[in-house]
Amino acid sequence: MRLLIAALLILGLASCEESSFADGMFSTNDTSNRSYYPDDDPLVAAKVQFNEGNYGKAYTLFDKSLDVVPDDPAALLGFAASADMLRRFDKADVAYKKLQPIIGNRIEFHNNYGYSLLLRGNLKGARRHFLKAYEIDPSNERAANNLELLRNSIDFPKRASGDLKGI
Repeated sequence: MRLLIAALLILGLASCEESSFADGMFSTNDTSNRSYYPDDDPLVAAKVQFNEGNYGKAYTLFDKSLDVVPDDPAALLGFAASADMLRRFDKADVAYKKLQPIIGNRIEFHNNYGYSLLLRGNLKGARRHFLKAYEIDPSNERAANNLELLRNSIDFPKRASGDLKGI
């Protein structure tokens, strides 16, 4: 019986040449001619997803790019904007709070944060940030469009919860 167990053990060890612990054929290739780690790939993909309106995918990809470079302003801005579109204002606020000291008083911050406040229904806060963005660069088309969007948003009636019961 011992002889049978020893034979099985030897056969088992001999067949472990391609186990999960062994180096595969491609893992030992020389990679010295490779360029840097493609750390901007998630950021590039996230921007594409955001521009196509896939905010959930963009949110995930911006989050991955923040794992690679935690203080990247473009990734923070995109993450916050994606979170806004998903109505995850708790996540957006964390990103905006981290972003403001990094980029300071820039038009991108005021436009995005103002839009975030507009989505939440805080029209006064949105107006304050949109006006700051417009003061920084009056020729910026996005700043002008945001003020127009705010002007159009004022015309929509606000209803308290429960106003439509019984209809």
